[in-house]
Amino acid sequence: MPANSFRITAILLLLLLLGACREMEVKEGGQVPAYQVVIPQGVGNRDLEDLLAELAGKRVIYVGETHSRYGHHLLQLEVIRGLYERGVDLAIGMEFFQKPFQKWLDAWIAGEISEAEMLEKTQWYDRWRFDYRLYRPILRFAREHHIPVIALNIPRELTEQVSEKGIGGLDKEARAQLPAEIDRSDQAYRERLHKVFSRHQGKEESQFERFLDVQYTWDEGMAQSVADYLEKHPEKTMVVLAGSGHLAYGSGIPSRVARRIGGDYLIILPATGDKDEPEMADYLVGVEQKKLPPRALMGVMIGSSAKGVKVEGVTPGSGAEQAGLRKGDILLAIDGQPVSSLAGIRVRLLDRHPGDRISVRFERDGKVEEKTLVLGKASPH
Repeated sequence: MPANSFRITAILLLLLLLGACREMEVKEGGQVPAYQVVIPQGVGNRDLEDLLAELAGKRVIYVGETHSRYGHHLLQLEVIRGLYERGVDLAIGMEFFQKPFQKWLDAWIAGEISEAEMLEKTQWYDRWRFDYRLYRPILRFAREHHIPVIALNIPRELTEQVSEKGIGGLDKEARAQLPAEIDRSDQAYRERLHKVFSRHQGKEESQFERFLDVQYTWDEGMAQSVADYLEKHPEKTMVVLAGSGHLAYGSGIPSRVARRIGGDYLIILPATGDKDEPEMADYLVGVEQKKLPPRALMGVMIGSSAKGVKVEGVTPGSGAEQAGLRKGDILLAIDGQPVSSLAGIRVRLLDRHPGDRISVRFERDGKVEEKTLVLGKASPH
């Protein structure tokens, strides 16, 4: 197993270099690309089918990602699908949801609430913010096959307190929400973190310990979530989906889970080309990079007000401008569905495409009006 460690930003910076790779636009849920599995610790390559047979015998499988890379999420889906088809009793642990919202994930998997309700109830667009379409095929597969999805992350409010005060500065109630033991023993991990920290402009050396505390808070909190679930469900195998920086070298989440329940795990990371190091993972997988179609946009900048969603600005030449929306308008509904937040707007536009027409109801100077708006497009992933 990987014995060294790394950190979130360093790995993300490496993975972002994949932007030079050829990208292909695919429809949501489209055919996954062929994968080439590289064995860092040995000689030769394998295909994904061979690897899946080995994965089926592990208690925890970690599959990394760069959050904005659709091809990485398709790899994650292929691993989940392959294990499911081999009869493995799965759960999916996701960094992208925070623990207080677990009941809404359970309700989504059970078919008790809609996708739109799940996104609003889990506060996806406020707390994670990445394009939901990147993760949609995975979550829909989980729902279709009744695979539990487990929220791994700690509440954002807690990490904000750690960032402000450090772990040692938390009050008793806040500290009780973190694992009792925070492992700081990996000096190589600390050194790598310091190298990344030193690249941040405007950061003073005195802030480094606080910086470390936030990383340890994420790592230990998510590791505790994985361990707690597997201890309660010993029959399950968990596929953990998280940013590659939480997984590379085994130090972020994997070693901390192993400290709690043992080390029967395996790490898979999307390959990064000439930046890969043998110790990063058990397997590196070459992924053909793909991008989602452009996301539909109204062309407004919004804020909040006592009445709801307030238009703070209108993009010149956008569908919103052409429809006659103005700064100060209060958005009330899209296609007859009420909206009261940015998240609500994003949900209403989720299945819309650039060029589609929507009806927008809004209030201006105490009067309610309705206009037809032609959607524009955002930059694609």
